[in-house]
Amino acid sequence: MLKQICLTGLGMLCITAGVAISAQPPHPKTDVYDGWQLGVQAWSFNRFTFFEAVDKVRQLGLGWIQAYPGQRVSPEINAQMNADLSPEIRRQIKDKLTEANVSMIAFGVVDIPNAEAQARRLFTFAQEMGVRVIVSEPPVERLAMIDTLCQEFKIKLAIHNHPKPTHYWDPQIVRAAMEGRSAWIGVCADVGHWVRSELDPVACLKLFEGRIHDVHIKEFDVDKGHDVVWGTGQDRIKGILEELHRQGYQGPFAAEYEHSWDNNVPLIRQSVAYFNQVASALKPSGWKPLLKDDLSNAVFEKDSWVYQDGVLELKGGGDIWTQAVYGDYVLDFEFNVEEGTNSGVFLRAGDREWIPWIEVQIDGSYGEAVSPHIGGAIFDIQAPRVNAMRPAGQWNRMTIRANGPAVEIVLNNEPIIAIILDEWTEAGRNPDGSGNKFTVAYKDLPRKGFIGFQDHRDGTKVWYRNIRVKE
Repeated sequence: MLKQICLTGLGMLCITAGVAISAQPPHPKTDVYDGWQLGVQAWSFNRFTFFEAVDKVRQLGLGWIQAYPGQRVSPEINAQMNADLSPEIRRQIKDKLTEANVSMIAFGVVDIPNAEAQARRLFTFAQEMGVRVIVSEPPVERLAMIDTLCQEFKIKLAIHNHPKPTHYWDPQIVRAAMEGRSAWIGVCADVGHWVRSELDPVACLKLFEGRIHDVHIKEFDVDKGHDVVWGTGQDRIKGILEELHRQGYQGPFAAEYEHSWDNNVPLIRQSVAYFNQVASALKPSGWKPLLKDDLSNAVFEKDSWVYQDGVLELKGGGDIWTQAVYGDYVLDFEFNVEEGTNSGVFLRAGDREWIPWIEVQIDGSYGEAVSPHIGGAIFDIQAPRVNAMRPAGQWNRMTIRANGPAVEIVLNNEPIIAIILDEWTEAGRNPDGSGNKFTVAYKDLPRKGFIGFQDHRDGTKVWYRNIRVKE
C-alpha cells in the first residue's frame, strides 16, 4: 500500500512513495510587493539577443520580461521577435523562458496592424507566449477593432507615451483616445518619457487612475540628460511608487535603462534594490533577501566569503550563517559550482557548531547516479528523485520549502525531494533500513534555527546569488 500525505501548507503537495507532485509552480516568483511584477523591458538589452536578455533578467533575480519586436531571438536563431515566428521557434522561446523561470508578461512597443486578420495574428502570438499586456501607440481609428480583440483574447492594450513631439506625449490626448473604450484599453505609463516631455510623472499618473495597465520605469536625470540609478538624480521613483500604491495599482513594471548599453546590469541591479526597498515598505509580500549586501547580518570568518556584483562567493575559511533563526519558510536561491565542488546548505541549525541538522548537498555531481550524496540530496538521508544538476559552470536554481516536519526541494524545475522528518525515528538509521551518519534521529531535530552555507574546506569554489527567503 502506497502512503500518501497531502500538505495544504505547501500548496497541496502530495507525497506518494517519496515522490513530490506539487500543484504550484516549481520555483516561486519573489516579488517584494504583493501584486507588483517587476521585470525588465528587453530594450534595455538591445545590444544583445532576446535569449541573452532573458539570462540577464534571471541574473538580476527577476521573473518577468517585456519583449519588443525586432530583437534577434538568440545567437543561434537568426529570426526576430514578432508574430510571424514559426511554431518551432516559438517552442524554443517558451522552452527558454521555462528553463530560466522568466515569464514574458508584456510585448511592445509594437505596431498593431489595421487589418483585423493581421492584428489577430499578433494577439494569437501574444496569447501563446503568455503575454498579459500589449504595449502600442495605435492610431485612434484602430482602437475600436483593438478593443474587440482585447476582450476576446483577454489581453490588455496599454497606450504608450514617447516624448514630445510624438502623438501620445500629451496625457490629455491619451485620455481622449480612451474615451468610451472598455477597461481593457489603458495606458503604459512611461514615467521617464513624461520627464523628457517636461511633465510631472506623478501628476500624469493621477490622470489615469484605474486605467494604468503597465509602467515603463526609469529615472531620467534632467541635468545629466540620461538615465541614472533609481533613487539618484532628481529621485522621482519613490513618489511614483507611492502614488501607484495609493491608486491600488496591480500589474507589471518594465525596468528600462537607456544608458551604458553594453554593461548596464550592475546599474539595473542597484535600481532594483532601491525599488525593492521602497516597495516592500508599502505592501510587503514577505519575500526579502536572506543576507544584506554588506553581509552585516551574517556570521562568518573575515574574508572567507565576499558579496560583489550580486554574487556571494566562497573564498575559503569557514561556513557563513544567518544571525536570525528561521522556522517555517521558503528559501529560494541560485548556485554555481566548479568541477569537484563539495558544499551544502544547512537548515534549522540549533547552533552553529557541528550537531545534526538538515544538510542539502550542493556539488558538482552532474551526470552521476542518483544517491543520497549528489546535488539536491538531503545528505545521507534522502536521495533526490532524479539528478537535476546542471554541468559545472552553469547556474542552478533551488527552492527549499520547510513547513513543520515537511521538507520539499525543487531543483531546476524538478521536484526532487519531499520528506516527513517524523518518519526518521532512529538515530543513524533511515526509514528504508539504510544507515546514516547522524547521531540524532531526524524527527528530533530543531524545528527552527540558523541557515548556513557550507565551506567544505577542500579548496573548491561555489557561488550563490538571488538568495531570498519568505517566512
